[in-house]
Amino acid sequence: MADNLSVILTETITPWLLGTLILLATLTLAITIKSWREMKRSPYFFMRRQAEKRLQTYASASFFLAIFAAAVAFYSWQPPTDSINRVALLTNAKPPKEEIIQIFEDAQPVARLETADIEELVAANTPQVVETAIRSVEPTLPNEYNQVEPLVALKDNTTLGTIDFSTEISDQYEALNSRKLFAEGFYTLYATFSYEEMADGMAWSWLWRHNGEVVEGANELWQYGDDGPGYIYFNPDEGFQFGDYSLEVWVNGELLAQSTATMNSAAAAAGN
Repeated sequence: MADNLSVILTETITPWLLGTLILLATLTLAITIKSWREMKRSPYFFMRRQAEKRLQTYASASFFLAIFAAAVAFYSWQPPTDSINRVALLTNAKPPKEEIIQIFEDAQPVARLETADIEELVAANTPQVVETAIRSVEPTLPNEYNQVEPLVALKDNTTLGTIDFSTEISDQYEALNSRKLFAEGFYTLYATFSYEEMADGMAWSWLWRHNGEVVEGANELWQYGDDGPGYIYFNPDEGFQFGDYSLEVWVNGELLAQSTATMNSAAAAAGN
């Protein structure tokens, strides 16, 4: 907070303040010189006395304004402290070491393991392989979001398009400035997608997960026609926290679309 205030003062308020002080100091200096000339040229004692008092007053004011302007100028020239953790993508990163490549090559078969196999791997204490296996398990639809019985069977050519994330959508339900990386905080996140060969009466569900944990969802009968654009939005009361927020869209118990957005204020500020 202190660093942000310093940046605001340095980049916005300070130039105006410094300019005002310099202008006031110049005016008071001009009046001081004028009073000095009146004091020297006046033939009358009382006029010289008044000019002398004005000279003392404006000379003191000029001095203090000059000192204040110098202090403000010195402060503005100090570089602000940047405490933001910035993340950048390395386009020319060094190639991985041979042992790292070997770990990933050994972990490839784990993508087809079942839950029982994962439990055996946990017992065998092989953390790298276990992590890869857990990530490869397909998501499941929780029972609390699978309570509606479909009235229409799922068609072979029923499809949902790619999910795009954005904070704004157009009147045609199209994402504006679609991206995958967002800042943390309070706002509404829209997920837009297209759909084809849907039918009113199908049962559909949507789930929002934060780092794998379900945080929002619902289940209802579809009533939006066979095809067209659609969207789902999410604005959690606690705001978007650091991490990954994924959206799953299920139709008649089958996962037809999913996508993930990452909330990271530092990376978003760095433009990654």
